[in-house]
Amino acid sequence: MPQKEKWDPEMAEFQSQKKRFILASDFDQTLSFNDSGFVLSELLGIPSSEYERKITGMAKLNLVQQGGELAYLLLHDPEFRKVRREHLYEAGKRVRLKPNIDALYEFLSNEVEGFHFDFYVISAGPVEIIRSALEGIIPPDHIYGTEFEFNAKGEIERILHVTAGYGKVAAVDNLLEELKVGPDRLVYVGDGSSDIHVMLHVNRRDGYTIAVSENKYLAPIAKRSIISDNALAILIPILEDVAGWDSMAIRSVFEAKGFLIQQWDKVQTDLLTIIPSSNIPAMEPEGVVATE
Repeated sequence: MPQKEKWDPEMAEFQSQKKRFILASDFDQTLSFNDSGFVLSELLGIPSSEYERKITGMAKLNLVQQGGELAYLLLHDPEFRKVRREHLYEAGKRVRLKPNIDALYEFLSNEVEGFHFDFYVISAGPVEIIRSALEGIIPPDHIYGTEFEFNAKGEIERILHVTAGYGKVAAVDNLLEELKVGPDRLVYVGDGSSDIHVMLHVNRRDGYTIAVSENKYLAPIAKRSIISDNALAILIPILEDVAGWDSMAIRSVFEAKGFLIQQWDKVQTDLLTIIPSSNIPAMEPEGVVATE
């Protein structure tokens, strides 16, 4: 008869622990509907077209890392130099957030059986804007963004830290180190070109990536894409691919929380551009011969 295993309290405690993951999310157009730079421009009386012209010009010159254009303008552009900390705070209050970010945060923190997700926001935008927008929803120490040093007059003196491009890579690596979580326990959510570096980095280290847009550069990199106006939609690929839930269980838990998944279309899209080739001679029409 096989010998009965002795009860090990340390092993029992280990087995009862939840699997700990980090969910790191971008902010602009991932948790919000609009770009914080446009919101700030509107607050300052700068036309959206002018702001777009400025950031597009910098992007073409590769002057700054993608996503870092607003930080550059705040430090160097005369129209943006008048920005003070209170302007950044007010801009945050004007950002239109996607609904149910609070429900997403609560569910991931406490309600995925066997799992716990530490929810962090990592954005290239000014940290004051993001913390203001998410005040009362996400703890401020869970929000990372571009940080500035202000002088005695309240003016932006210099940039302390930019979380754009490779800055996001450094931010997620710091989180993994601080929280003692393995890279395969990292989920990253983003929407645009500024998320490409960090998504490639997360994928290379066996993490999980979600695109929330149809950006032609980002969608092929992300392991899943989810398009919705509701922040709770981010839950679906996490519950399916990370926690191993099926669609029936997901629909049931949404309904139990008072939400109905009205439409859930799973599609695969191939984007093609087909043009005539000047190197291939045009085919001459040929007779058709029927054969058995």
